Amino acid sequence: MTEYGPRPVDRRLPTEEARDLLTLVRELAEREIRPTAAEEEDAGHFPRATFTLLSEAGLLSLPYDEEFGGGGQPYEVYLQVLEELAAARLTVGLGVSVHTLACHALAGYGSKEQRAEHLPDMLGGGLLGAYCLSEPSSGSDAASLTTRATREGDVWTLEGTKAWTTHGGVADFYTVLARTGGSGAHGITSFLVPGDAEGLSAAVPERKMGMKGSPTAQLHFDAVRIPDSRRIGEEGQGFAIALSALDSGRLGIAACAIGVAQAALDEALAYTAERQQFGRPIADFQGLRFMLADMATQIEAGRALYLTAARLRDAGLPFSKEAAMAKLFCTDTAMRVTTDAVQLLGGYGYTLDFPAERFMREAKVLQIVEGTNQIQRMVIARHLAGPEKR
Repeated sequence: MTEYGPRPVDRRLPTEEARDLLTLVRELAEREIRPTAAEEEDAGHFPRATFTLLSEAGLLSLPYDEEFGGGGQPYEVYLQVLEELAAARLTVGLGVSVHTLACHALAGYGSKEQRAEHLPDMLGGGLLGAYCLSEPSSGSDAASLTTRATREGDVWTLEGTKAWTTHGGVADFYTVLARTGGSGAHGITSFLVPGDAEGLSAAVPERKMGMKGSPTAQLHFDAVRIPDSRRIGEEGQGFAIALSALDSGRLGIAACAIGVAQAALDEALAYTAERQQFGRPIADFQGLRFMLADMATQIEAGRALYLTAARLRDAGLPFSKEAAMAKLFCTDTAMRVTTDAVQLLGGYGYTLDFPAERFMREAKVLQIVEGTNQIQRMVIARHLAGPEKR
């Protein structure tokens, strides 16, 4: 009888240091994250201790400059770390991606003094970040946000509500986009708001079909006062900062999606190798073998697509179209692969005793966050055919 089952991902990494890093991440994930993932997700437990451990291990700072405590790793490497973490538990992988997104504005657009003051703690000091762009009435149309920041002297006062905030209520700092000028994209400014700011409160977390261990909540800003020294970039530059962050964030979601898909494939391979019907493993039946082959092919294609976009970013080349393509393809792949994994496990795939059903529930949200996949198609089409005629 042929031996079947999961095999380690064959990764093309640029340096020996990167190979050692991925080995470290896999070992940490197997030891500290995967064993309790199902139980903690079912209980809705937020793994704050895990994020503290990741911070201590330097895994919350990977794509940022070493000057301010970053890991100095290219996105090509960072994204593969995300994939490994998401394969162990999406709450952790996506959480690292969100934290990286929350650090982007300050790292890329903050003054040298701001970066020196805040970045070391944000990147390696045990802090956890969140990103506040969406609002109850502005999701895909983010430029219509209404949370307002009003300036008096050197102090800004923030009023409004943010929605769908990952780590809402548990984060130590928030990158917040607020309106400081007129309507539209040019009237938005970025701020760094501490999690314990007076007047800042979080609603009860949303009740979700998946990722129950990751709190997603509305944030209310009730006369939250922030010194001008916490304004990031120029007044009115916030939306451009947000768009640059989202291009990178979409790559993070793509990598997380491939991680979930890989975990689902590994589960399906292990199950079909062990499950016997008609006197042999069901992995011997051609119909199921073809399903496994399609799943593996889609995963490899998605991985290649997000790595291509990452290498463009690392080279300083435009990558917005490729990031949208990667987010679109990888998250659709995760949905297909996890659905097929449930099918391959049969009745067991529909039970809580196996992780396939959790992977399927988690995959769905990846088609929505960081811009829905319908928005990704709009972004790609604009690159191909130009802006829509209005």
